[in-house]
Amino acid sequence: MPDFAVIIPAAGSSTRFGADKLRIRLAGKDVLHWAIEAFLSRTDVVSLVIPSRTQGFGDDRPTYADLIQSDARFKWAAGGASRAESVFSALRQVPDPVEWVAVHDGARPLVSQALIDRTLAAAVRYGAAVPAMPVALTIKQAAGPLPARVERTIPRAGLWAMQTPQVMRRADLLAAFESCPIPLAQVTDDVQLIELAGKDVYLVEGEERNIKITTPGDIRVAESWIE
Repeated sequence: MPDFAVIIPAAGSSTRFGADKLRIRLAGKDVLHWAIEAFLSRTDVVSLVIPSRTQGFGDDRPTYADLIQSDARFKWAAGGASRAESVFSALRQVPDPVEWVAVHDGARPLVSQALIDRTLAAAVRYGAAVPAMPVALTIKQAAGPLPARVERTIPRAGLWAMQTPQVMRRADLLAAFESCPIPLAQVTDDVQLIELAGKDVYLVEGEERNIKITTPGDIRVAESWIE
């Protein structure tokens, strides 16, 4: 596998969780700690960039100092007003010689090494890749807020829910940011930028355990997976 950099956005407000979910303890370690370790354990990671909250680093640096104090691969980047702006800030710190970059949610603590390898291999073959899970729920379209009238039922065959890491060429992602035809606040995931630039994105098989911590109940689910 080629060398690659990883960007772990950690600048969100955790509004739905009700507290800073990345610093919630999960089996003895912060949620973000789990996500960082999944990539620091790999010798081929050459740069780790975690955007800070827009207000500043606060206590985040000392919280994770034991992970990165002697690791030259680790870089900090200022968080932006949206996820995409935070990723763009971090991307500009990735060294030019690095061809591949992965973007992984800090709130996905249980990503496996097999999933990282599978996604990276597909990206190297096709140019960009992202893990995905088939949509199992029935999806209704309606103009919220609720209660609202159902406008239509969207057929779920062919629908896929995105996971991370999302892997692509660093140069392609940088060019896609610079030519993005819509406001960055409207970009909902990273490979969407590659799609908007007219390049192919391929899906690979995701993992059920690669959950994103969104509510307190997700912590209990993640603990069950760890156990």
